[in-house]
Amino acid sequence: MAAKDLYEKDYYAILGVDKKADGATIKKKYRQLARELHPDKTKGDKKLEDRFKEVSEAYDILSDDKKRAEYDQAREMFKSGAFRQGANQFSGDFSDLFNGGGDIFSQIFGGRRGPRKGADIQASITISFRDSIFGKEVDIKPNLTVRIPAGINDGGKVRVKGRGEPGEAGPGDLYVIVNVVAHPVFSRKGENIHLTVPVTFTEAALGADIPVPTLEGDEVKLRIAPGTANGKTFRVKGRGVKKGVNAGDLLVSIEVQVPQRVDGSAKKALEDFAAATKSEDVRSDFLQRSRA
Repeated sequence: MAAKDLYEKDYYAILGVDKKADGATIKKKYRQLARELHPDKTKGDKKLEDRFKEVSEAYDILSDDKKRAEYDQAREMFKSGAFRQGANQFSGDFSDLFNGGGDIFSQIFGGRRGPRKGADIQASITISFRDSIFGKEVDIKPNLTVRIPAGINDGGKVRVKGRGEPGEAGPGDLYVIVNVVAHPVFSRKGENIHLTVPVTFTEAALGADIPVPTLEGDEVKLRIAPGTANGKTFRVKGRGVKKGVNAGDLLVSIEVQVPQRVDGSAKKALEDFAAATKSEDVRSDFLQRSRA
């Protein structure tokens, strides 16, 4: 940057803010101007393109507290006449005038020779559990549809290149944070899908083939062996989260339902069952271990 540009360029005036403006005001004003001057809206207008570059440069300095303080100090020094003689005698890159490396000007501009990319921005969306497993296209804003990949986790991020804040070297990126609503039946652990299926006492005791729902919408038959204990988990291969050629499993836990009320023939059948299994002591081992 030439010395003349340094002390004559008023970044506050370029952004249209007061010199005492706080960070929030500067950011708000920059975003307003960036929208108005974005290259997508001003194609072919060289003056507006140059104006956009100036606005981006001004925001880059004034949005950084350290750079802003150094810039303010530098302008005050030039206004008071300090370094002006040396600056007027030098027409090249201003940082070469002070080659010590520790002065204000090299700190401000020394690492900023190239154009800067625009800032990244974030947005958030909420999708269903099913959509998180299979993926979905969602509209983030007008004219912007984002593909949410299959198998994304709650809190996952999707990067959309070039949809952030504008900048001299091109716009930044948009990061979409995905919130997943819990499902009333299915849950997820890693790449596996979990669910708990209720079964009757007789199904658990005698064994049965029971239907189990899947996220795809169909059902699979699960064979329950006689004497299946409450809480036992069965694995259905390949019916979990699919990522490429790989897929997790569907883990099915059994929850034995105890009747809240039993009467009539059902009560008589259970009484006969209790009498037939009276000699079986299901708690002897438990009591023995409790005394250890």
